Amino acid sequence: MPPSSAQPGKAATAAKPRRRRGEGQWALGYREPLNKNEENKKNDDGLNVRDRIVNVYSKAGFDSIDPADLRGRFRWFGLYTQRAPGIDGGKTAVLEPEELDDRYFMLRVRIDGGQLSAAQLRAVAEISRDYGRDTADITDRQNVQYHWIRVEDVPAIWDKLESVGLSTMEACGDTPRVILGCPLAGVAEQEVLDPTAQIEQVYEEHIGSPLYSNLPRKFKSSMSGCSVHCVNHEINDVAFVGVHNEAGEAGYDLFVGGGLSTNPMFAKRLGTFVRPDQVSEVWAGVCSIFRDYGFRRLRTRARIKFLIKEWGPEKFREVLEEKYLGYALPDGPAPVLDPGVRRDHVGVHRQRDGKFYVGFAPKVGRVSGTSLLRIAEIAEEHGSDRIRTTADQKLVILDIEEDRVPSITAALESEDFQVNPSVFRRQTMACTGIEFCKLAIVETKGRAATLIDELEKRLPDFEEPVTINVNGCPNSCARIQVADIGLKGQLVMNDQGEQVEGYQIHLGGGMGLTQAFGKKIRGLKTTADDLPDYVERVLLRFQEQREEGENFAAWVGRADDADLK
Repeated sequence: MPPSSAQPGKAATAAKPRRRRGEGQWALGYREPLNKNEENKKNDDGLNVRDRIVNVYSKAGFDSIDPADLRGRFRWFGLYTQRAPGIDGGKTAVLEPEELDDRYFMLRVRIDGGQLSAAQLRAVAEISRDYGRDTADITDRQNVQYHWIRVEDVPAIWDKLESVGLSTMEACGDTPRVILGCPLAGVAEQEVLDPTAQIEQVYEEHIGSPLYSNLPRKFKSSMSGCSVHCVNHEINDVAFVGVHNEAGEAGYDLFVGGGLSTNPMFAKRLGTFVRPDQVSEVWAGVCSIFRDYGFRRLRTRARIKFLIKEWGPEKFREVLEEKYLGYALPDGPAPVLDPGVRRDHVGVHRQRDGKFYVGFAPKVGRVSGTSLLRIAEIAEEHGSDRIRTTADQKLVILDIEEDRVPSITAALESEDFQVNPSVFRRQTMACTGIEFCKLAIVETKGRAATLIDELEKRLPDFEEPVTINVNGCPNSCARIQVADIGLKGQLVMNDQGEQVEGYQIHLGGGMGLTQAFGKKIRGLKTTADDLPDYVERVLLRFQEQREEGENFAAWVGRADDADLK
């Protein structure tokens, strides 16, 4: 026997297991706030800030805003202070929040399902022109985001949006964010089913409800019957994905727990079949589980993906059915995934009713109020009242008669909205970046636009759909881990030993049948100035070395590290 480690004269005792620290889960009795954000939410529901904005802050001005509202509850209505100009990326993590704050706001308009009428788009455009210095971005969550908004103008902006049925409520904050939906809902030839009614029901029944206005963190949803899975169910907190069951009935498969940022995880399939009339109740059940069991102690772990990682999909489904629904959901089939299909709906394509839709590409989602007004005019001039935003920073106009397609294509391209864009314009996206975002370290929109221009000149015949996603910080708003070439903004050293803007490079990411997070190669970074040279070099090597039918991600998986540098 091994010698005892007990001290002479004392009985040996087993070491006590270390007690696990609580995660702040309400359902387990942890109701006292464990951090400043949770305390702020307990003190007052974020939805209550609207009255103060309308009746106090818009009248008394920026300096009257309570800091707890300014850097917390304002987000419940889509408002963030934008970054003060002139602050370089090296100070992002050093300065206090109030030192980064400008006196202007970014304001996000939620566009559930990406669905807009011409009148709604015109209202969105006029707000940009009249209150936002003509700035606007199409985001990869199908929203429109403004900059340069003054708190004094917010009530008038809300009045205009609400007059056409739009809102900024819960566009940000620890709430259920905009619900993504396929821009071709109801018109796509290969659609499994149209989720519009389910999106509208969830919005009407649950968005703005105090039941869901204090979640551990953001909650991102998607609902789609799209055959190419354009809303990227793999990286949403909850996703309803169109399928047909064995009886041929159309419904939804259910995925939970997707998300990127600094701890990327793909959503887990629960294997259920959800009928359309069950969607609202099931959505509420999943959201309630997140509210009650989600981790609240640390903001970095306060997403539903960490809960499902701990529980697994089997336990999550069991809790959903037994504690929140009160009935079992039947098993169902997995969605059909086609390899190599583009998800962005760019170009001219036939609808199921014989008309056509026209998808087009602003450069990295950057538009303006003036250009959005022109899009609304072009749509109406060609007989359409339906404009859609996509989850790839693109736009689509529906319901175009075949004989009007050449005319609308010419009209859009005369405004530099490319219906037949280069692969680089079509496949490149970028987040807001240091121009306006307080979390950013580097510039993104301008760098990405320059990259597109350079690659179009250098590689005019390149046609492989290689995605290039540019992000200004590690948070992955532009989905860097699932891009063929993902660029994470950071400060790097140039050849002269100076610290400059640059990017860490992720290669070979993707979704669908070949879902994978891009790999990082030790030391693989580039300065922002050298970015076009790097991308050109790696794309030329891909062309030289690829096997027949091989895509970029597959080549990255087998290429030598030296060929990726």
